[in-house]
Amino acid sequence: MLAQGGQVALAVVSSLLLLLQQATSIEVPQDPKILQDLKQPPTIIKQSPKDFIVDPRDNIIIECEAKGNPQPRFTWRRKGKFLNTGKDPRVNMRKRSGTLEINFRSGGRPEDYEGEYQCLASNDLGVAVSNKILLRVSKAPLWPKELLEPVLVSEGHSLVLACNPPPGLPPPYTFWMNSAMIPIPQDRRVSMGLNGDLYFSNVLAKDAHTDYSCNARFLFTHTIQQKNPFSLKVQSAEPYNDTSSYNSSDPYGGRRIPESMPTFLSPSGSESSKMVLRGQQLLLECIAAGLPTPSIKWFKKGGDLPAQKVKFENHNKTLKIVSVSEEDAGEYVCLANNHVGGIRHNIHVQVKGAPYWLDKPTNLVLAPDENGRLVCRASGNPRPQVQWLVNGEPVESSLPNPSREMMGDTIIFRSVQIGSSAVYQCNASNQHGYLLANAFVSVLDMAPRILGPKSQLIKVIENNRTFLDCPFFGSPLPDLRWFKNGQGSGLDGGHYRVYINGTLEIKRARTEDEGTYTCVASNIMGTVENQVILEVKEPTRIVRGLEHQSAFRGSTARFDCKVKSDPSLPVTVSWLKDDSPLSLGWRLRRDEESLSIPNVNEGDQGVYTCTAQSEIDQDVSSARLTVLEEVSFNPSVSSALPPDRPDPPMDLDLSDLAVRSVRLTWIPGNDHNSVITQFLVQYEEDRWEPGSWQNLTSYPGDLNSVILQLSPFINYQFRVIAINSVGQSAPSHPSPRYKTSGAPPDVIPSGLQGWGTKKNNMEISWEPLLNVERNGPNLHYQLWWRRKDTGEAWSNVTTAGSKHVVHDTETYVPYEIRIQALNDHGAGPTSNVATGYSGEDKPTDAPTNLRVSNVDSTSVTIHWNPVDPSSVVGEFKEYRLYYWREASLLKGLRVSQEKMTRGFYSIAQRPSAVLGGLVPFSHYRMLMVVANRGHEGPPSNTVEVRTKEGVPDAPKYFEIVKRAFDTIHLQWDKPLEPNGVLIGYQLKYHTVNGSKLGPYRLETFPPNITQYTMRLPDRAMRYKFFLSALTQVGAGEAFTGEFPRSANEAYSKDQVDIATQGWFIGLMCAIALIILILLIVCFIKRSRGGKYPGGECLAGCSKVFVRDKKDLALDPVDQKEDGSFDYHSDEDNKPLQGSQASLDGPPKESDDSLVDYGEGGDGQFNEDGSFIGQYTVKKDSKDETEGNESSEATSPVNAIYSLA
Repeated sequence: MLAQGGQVALAVVSSLLLLLQQATSIEVPQDPKILQDLKQPPTIIKQSPKDFIVDPRDNIIIECEAKGNPQPRFTWRRKGKFLNTGKDPRVNMRKRSGTLEINFRSGGRPEDYEGEYQCLASNDLGVAVSNKILLRVSKAPLWPKELLEPVLVSEGHSLVLACNPPPGLPPPYTFWMNSAMIPIPQDRRVSMGLNGDLYFSNVLAKDAHTDYSCNARFLFTHTIQQKNPFSLKVQSAEPYNDTSSYNSSDPYGGRRIPESMPTFLSPSGSESSKMVLRGQQLLLECIAAGLPTPSIKWFKKGGDLPAQKVKFENHNKTLKIVSVSEEDAGEYVCLANNHVGGIRHNIHVQVKGAPYWLDKPTNLVLAPDENGRLVCRASGNPRPQVQWLVNGEPVESSLPNPSREMMGDTIIFRSVQIGSSAVYQCNASNQHGYLLANAFVSVLDMAPRILGPKSQLIKVIENNRTFLDCPFFGSPLPDLRWFKNGQGSGLDGGHYRVYINGTLEIKRARTEDEGTYTCVASNIMGTVENQVILEVKEPTRIVRGLEHQSAFRGSTARFDCKVKSDPSLPVTVSWLKDDSPLSLGWRLRRDEESLSIPNVNEGDQGVYTCTAQSEIDQDVSSARLTVLEEVSFNPSVSSALPPDRPDPPMDLDLSDLAVRSVRLTWIPGNDHNSVITQFLVQYEEDRWEPGSWQNLTSYPGDLNSVILQLSPFINYQFRVIAINSVGQSAPSHPSPRYKTSGAPPDVIPSGLQGWGTKKNNMEISWEPLLNVERNGPNLHYQLWWRRKDTGEAWSNVTTAGSKHVVHDTETYVPYEIRIQALNDHGAGPTSNVATGYSGEDKPTDAPTNLRVSNVDSTSVTIHWNPVDPSSVVGEFKEYRLYYWREASLLKGLRVSQEKMTRGFYSIAQRPSAVLGGLVPFSHYRMLMVVANRGHEGPPSNTVEVRTKEGVPDAPKYFEIVKRAFDTIHLQWDKPLEPNGVLIGYQLKYHTVNGSKLGPYRLETFPPNITQYTMRLPDRAMRYKFFLSALTQVGAGEAFTGEFPRSANEAYSKDQVDIATQGWFIGLMCAIALIILILLIVCFIKRSRGGKYPGGECLAGCSKVFVRDKKDLALDPVDQKEDGSFDYHSDEDNKPLQGSQASLDGPPKESDDSLVDYGEGGDGQFNEDGSFIGQYTVKKDSKDETEGNESSEATSPVNAIYSLA
C-alpha cells in the first residue's frame, strides 16, 4: 500500500511539473503606448553596494532608484526600524527617487549616520526592497606615539621589524623607506611580509642603519602616516671593512659567521590553516631565517599546483592563487632549504563560499487562470538557507493566497486571478554573505492591441521574398490570423507562412499577390485588426548599360544608360566618376538615356557609374573611359594603339528555321587590335527562368553564321559575345525570339536509387529533368518496382515529384526498379533496371572479446571478434569504436571526457586495427559497436587502456623581456598537456649573426622554476632561444623565441649609449674643429672682398643648434602637523621637457637659408648627410628660455608619492 501511495504521489508531482513546463510567462513589449497603460509592480533598478564605505569629507549619498506603474513611493529602514527622513534637517530624499542625501555643510558628524540601511519601493501592486546597505565612514587614524629603543642584533642572526600600522577603513597599504625617502631594498634575504613587518633572514653588517621607517598609505583620505624609525645596530665578531667592495658570493668579507639551518619566521610552527572564500584570491606566505639565506619551494599534496592560476611573489615567499574555487582546497607545503638543512610547513586550506545563484527568480507576467512558478536556487559553502518574502515581509506572515503553493525553493501559482499581483523576494544566506532578488508576479488582462502603424502601404519588387508585419500584444496572448481582401479562411501554408510574432511571409511576391491584407488578433478580452496594403512592382533595370570604351583626346565620348522600371515608381538617375558624384558643369551633357563628354581630355579618364534608383530598389552599371592621344594621319598610328576588348557583335539574324535547329548570323564588331578568337552564343527562355542568360555553345572567331541545335518546347532568344586576348566584349543586342514545338522526353532521369527510411519501407528517388529537357507540358514520371529474384509482377505508379515511398516492405530486402519520363506528347525511353533496398533495422549482435595490445604513448592495437553478417540487418558500414579519455595519470589535471569515434571497415575473420592520436600518460575507456547505414548495434565489452608516458607539449607561453642594459628576463608556463611527470625544462640558445649560427648553450631547470634572468655575453648580438619541457621520455616540442627580434630593434635599444663612447666623442670634436676652421676661412674671404656673402658662406657649413635644458620641478607636498602627508599632483605623468629627439627621425632637405641656421628650423640632417642636427633641437625663444632656467631639487616627500 505504501509503495502504491508513493507511486501515486510521484505521478501527481510529475503531472504538476509537466503542467508548469507548458506554462510560459507573457513577454511584455517595450512599446511606450503599452508601458504607459500597463500596471506593473515596482522594480529596483539602482542601489548602493552592500558594503558602502564613504569619505568623511564628502556628503553621503545612498542610492535607490526604482521603476513601476504607478510611480513607486520610497521609504527607508535604518537598523531594521523605520527611518523618518523629515525629522533630520541634514537628510533629504530626492524627488521621484529614493536616493538619500546627507549634507554636512552646516555641521554634523558622519560617524553618527553609520549603520545598516534598506530601501523599500512600493505602489498599489507590491513592494520591492533593496539590499541591506552597511554604511561605514572611512578612517585614517594616526600612528600611536611610541619611543623605539635601538635594535641590537648579532651578524648572521634573523630579525623582524614590526610595522603594526594603525587600523584603518579600508586597511592601509604599507611600505618601508629610509630617511631619504628611498625604499628599503628587498631581495631573498630582506623582504616585507603580508602583515607589513620587515623580515631579515640573516643580518649583515651593512644593514646597520638608523632610519628603518614603516609607512601606511590610506586610500580614501590620500594621506601617508609614518612610524617612528627603527635604529638597527649590528654586532660583529670581527670588524667590518667599509672600504672593501661588496661581494654577493661572500657578503661577510671572509669573516667567520656561524651558519644555521632554516627556521620559519612566518608562519610559526610546523602546521597552520587558512580559510578563503570562493572567488577571492588566496595568499600563502612562508618566510624563513637561516644562513645562508634559504630558498623557498611550494608543493600541493595529492596533485600539482594549478598552473593557470598560481603566481609566486616576494622572491617565491608568497604563493598567490587568483579566483579560488573548490578544487584549490587541500594541503599546501612550503619547503625552506639551504645547504645546512631543510624545514617544511604544512598549510591546510579550506575554501568556503558566500551564496551564488544557480537559478535566480525572474519577473512573471501571467494572464488570468494561467499557471506559473518562481524558482530560487543558490549554492555556497556551507549550503545557504533560502527564505521567501512577499512585499518585504515573510511569506508565512502574509495573507493566505489560494493560488500560491510553497515547495521549498519554488513557489507554484495555479489559476491566478486579478488582484494577486505582488513582489516576491528570495533571500539566500549563510555565514559568509547573502543574496537578495526581487521578482514580481503581475496578473494582467488586456484586450489585443496592434502595435504597428495603421493601414500601412508596402511596395515590393516582383519575385522577391516579402514580409508583412503585424506586431500585437494582449493578455491572454491573442490568436492572430491573416486574410486577403477580406475573404478566405486564413493565410498559412503553401505560398504563405505566419510567424509567432504576427509576421506574414510571402515566399515569392507576384502580381496576383497585390491587395489588402488584414491581420486579426483576438482573445477573450476582444478583437482588433489592422490592414496592410501590398503593391507588387516591376524591378528597376538598366536594359542598355555602360560599355568600356576608348576615346581620342578632343573627341566626344558617350555612355548609354537606358532604364526600364515600373511606371508607377519615379526613378532618379545619377552619375558617378571614380565613386564620387559627377559634376556636370558647362561641358558635360546628359539626357534621359545617356551621358556625353565632348572635347575629351586626360582628366575625363576613369570609371563612370550610372545608378537608377527608385524608392524601393536600384540598378547600377559601370564602365571605364580610356583617353588616347590625338589621332594621326600616319596609318601606322592605329596599329600602335594598345589592344582592347572587342566591340559586341551586331545585327543578329535567324534563318533556316527547323524543328530542333536554327541558323544564327551576326556581324562582328571592331576587334581593337586583338584578333577575335572565339564567339560565345547564349540563350534566354521566358518560360522557366525568364531574364536569365545561359551559355549554349561557342564557335571559332572566324565564323559568323552557325547552326544551333535546340530543345523542344522552348521560346528562345539569342545573343553573342566576342572574345579576344584582352577579354570579352559586351553582349550583343538580343535576336528575335524563336519557339520550338513540343515532343516526348528524350532523356532518362538520372540518379535512380532505392533506399529505406524506415525498416518497413523503401524510398525511390531520382534527379528530375532539367527545364530544357521537359520537351512539353505536364511532365510526369512512370515508376516500376518488384522484389528481386522472385519473379513477381511489376508494381507501378505515375507521379510528378522526384521520389516515391513503397510501404509495408520486409526489412532490408533487394528490389528491382526502373523509370521513364512522359509528357503530353508521349513517353520517353525507359531506364535500365537498378537495384534498391528496403529499410534497415538495428544490428542484433555486438562485437565480442574487445581487447588491446601494443600499447604505446599515443597508439594502441585493437582486436575483436566479428559479428555474423546476417545480424547487421542492413548494409555493413563499419565497426565503430567509441573511446574517451577518462582521466590523466597526473593527479589534479582536468581533462575533457568527450566521446570520440573511429570507424574500421573489415570483413576479416580476425579483425584488428591501430587506434592513434591518443594523449600520452592517460586513462582511456573504449567500446565497439557494429553499424549499418542508419543504425548501431549493442555495445561490446568496455576496455580500459593506460597509455605510456610521452614527451610533453610545448610550454604554454614563452616571453622574453629586457630588464636592464645587458640583462633579459625569460618567463614561461607549464605545458597544457605534460604527457607525463615533468622533471624539468631545458633552454638551448645560440647567437645569430646573419646566416651564421653560434654554438649552442644549454641551461636546465627543475619543474617548479618558470622564469630565469640571464646576462647577455654580447648585447650587440641576436640570440635565438629554444625552450622545451622534459619528462623521463625526453624533451618535448620547443617554444622558440628571438631577442632582439631584428637588427633595427637591437639598434634602437642600444643607440642611447652612443654618446658615452670615446670614439663618438672624438668624432664630434673633430667635426666641430672642421666647422670652426670653415667659418674662419669664410669670414676672412668676406673681409678681403671674396665673392661669398656671409649668408651663403654660412649656408655651406653644417647646421649647429644649441639645445636648452628644461627641468620640470615636482609639486611641493604639504606636511601636516600630525606627521602625515597629503599627496596629490597633476604633473605626475607628464614627460620631462627638452628630452632628446630620437635618432630614427627622418632626414629633411636643407634649403640653405640663413634663417634655418639660426632660429628658423628644426634640427635635421645636413646637406652632406651628416647627423649633427640629430643631437640638437630648435633654439627656444628668449622668454621660454628664461622661464625654464632654474630647476629645484627633488622634494623627498614627492619621492614618497612616486614610490608609494
